[in-house]
Amino acid sequence: MFFAELGARVVKLENAKAGGDSTRKWKLPKEDPHAKASAYFSSVNWGKEHHMVDLASEDGRKVLDTLLAKADVLITNHLAADAEKLGLERDRLRTLNPKLVHGHIKGFADDDARTAYDVVLQAETGYLSMTGTDADHLAKLPIAMIDVLAAHQLKEGLLLALLQRTKTGRGALVEVSLEEAALSALINQASNALMAGHVAKPLGTLHPNIAPYGELFTCADGVRIVLAVGTDAQFKALNTVLDTDLRNDQHFTTNAKRVLNRNVLAQLLARSISERNGQELLAALRAAKVPAGLVRPLNNVLASPAAQRMTLESMIDGVRTLRLSGNVFRIEPY
Repeated sequence: MFFAELGARVVKLENAKAGGDSTRKWKLPKEDPHAKASAYFSSVNWGKEHHMVDLASEDGRKVLDTLLAKADVLITNHLAADAEKLGLERDRLRTLNPKLVHGHIKGFADDDARTAYDVVLQAETGYLSMTGTDADHLAKLPIAMIDVLAAHQLKEGLLLALLQRTKTGRGALVEVSLEEAALSALINQASNALMAGHVAKPLGTLHPNIAPYGELFTCADGVRIVLAVGTDAQFKALNTVLDTDLRNDQHFTTNAKRVLNRNVLAQLLARSISERNGQELLAALRAAKVPAGLVRPLNNVLASPAAQRMTLESMIDGVRTLRLSGNVFRIEPY
């Protein structure tokens, strides 16, 4: 979808035997059970041509080979054992089109035979163990985050391979595993473990290294806000806005002390915040350059000007579909 948005012609070959991409049927209870495209399927299929084929058949193979002969990029996602059955062996592809850039996503780095789904990868790479409120209440990230991370990794690799091809005239294989994409995104949590022996536990919205960062508070009018105070100066400014003297309390004078005493700090802050109007408090915090945000439901988020500008509409198999753009960068000439 990234490439389709950028103007590429994208042809999606779906498994005719299975009735197409399996996510076509991943529907919410309120969706039309007879529609050919679910909201889930629609989220990443803007601007594509959809063709139902059986790659194991002679006719299906002809469709594939005709497209491959003139394609710049092929993107595949299948078990290694299925490559020959589908006509996707590396040597065969190279013979058909030596300039082809072949992007392949697999599940696990060292187990080509293992079927991979996002929640399994979230479990296997530590995300589930860190997400939630405590060990008995773990949580899955509510989007297929590992899939998205792998897609961005693959996109970067494909673009670099295309750039390299302009110099060498040769194609390339670009491979990404969901497992390695997930591991690469552990960033500070990985370094906390590697360098300090700190194994992350579920903290809800909190941050293991910073306080008050991620703490949620309810204002007098029921508005919920989150704080993201990352520096001592921001903490002093927060206290000025709230008119408290916590900045002088020896338990909170440094970030290290605030992390150590975060529960007591949160209770003290909650008292002051509970007496303030939410929107007025947020305005005061913004004016004082204290990072804070409103906890907004998704319908409210999608009504924002930015989300409205990013919304893409298209018809897929007779279904009106909507999704947010996958490309949000802007390039302006000097």
